[in-house]
This record gives sequence, C-alpha cells and structure tokens, in this order.
Amino acid sequence: MRIISGKHKSKRIHAPNKLPVRPTTDMAKEALFNILNNLYYINDLSVLDLFSGTGNISYEFASRGTTNIVAVDAHYGCIRFINETSKELEADINTIKSDVYKFLENSKATYDVIFADPPYGFETEKFEKIIDLVFENNLLNDDGILIIEHSKHTSLENDTRLSYQKKYGGNMFSFFELPSKELE
Repeated sequence: MRIISGKHKSKRIHAPNKLPVRPTTDMAKEALFNILNNLYYINDLSVLDLFSGTGNISYEFASRGTTNIVAVDAHYGCIRFINETSKELEADINTIKSDVYKFLENSKATYDVIFADPPYGFETEKFEKIIDLVFENNLLNDDGILIIEHSKHTSLENDTRLSYQKKYGGNMFSFFELPSKELE
C-alpha cells in the first residue's frame, strides 16, 4: 500500500503478512479522498478510523494534515504496527486496542469523519449495528459523515441515513449522515 497525497505522497508502507487485514486499495482510497476533499478541509477534521487494520486510512489523513485521528482495532498486532508506522511518519495517531462495538457504546467524543472497514464477511446485521451505534450515541459532529467500506455484495441501501454509495471494483463505500442533510 502507498500514501496517495500530502506530506508522505508516494511512500510505500509494507505491513507484515501475519496481520489479519485487507487494506483499502490505492484506487479506492484515492477516489474516497477525492470525495472527501470536495466536502471538507481535510486538515481541520477529527477522524475516527474503525477496524483500522494496517492504519492505511489513518496514514492518508495524517499525510494530508489531519492531526486529530483515533484508530481503533481489536488486534494487538495491528495496533502495534500503526504505532510503529505513525512514529516513523511523525503522525499523531491515537491508537486504541478495543472491540469496535464496545468502543462505540462507550465513546463520548464526536468526529467529523468516521470511517469503518470491517471484515467483508460480516453479516448485514453487524454493519447495521455500527450505523446504529454511531447515530444513537451522537458520535458525529453536525456536518459529520460515517463511511463504511464493504463488499459490493453487501446491501446497506435500506438505512434512511444512507446518502450516497460509490463502487470501485469489488469495493463499495456507503456514506451515512443525519437524514436532514444530503451529500452532493
């Protein structure tokens, strides 16, 4: 994987093979950040990266100037790798080793962008639980957005908070917001 833009543009990051991860492809990540660049000033954001795995998405935000990043993953090896890599990149990424659902249930912080990349094998109910916890616990700021990366075979279209979906190869990004706001 590589960092697409910003201070560390083109830097390649090599994660150990033993980590149980499936990093977002460079093509999909570039497309995602093109969308985000049209919505926000990236360096002003507060970001929560759920199921952060290798930290791929967190590094991209950090490279583009975001300084308020929280990365959550239940796997110790992933957290250790993110800590090591963020130190090397001089990126301020706050890592938390936790079950994502427990973290969402107990968090009091709010974010502009919450990005979740759970395992593609998740049942739809597990994806829906992420969405429900984010909105029930008011974890998004007023103009905030929840983005879930999932397989194109997973359907999340029935949620009223879904505002936009974009497909890149086998990847799909679903964008969720408070129902009163629409994504353009």
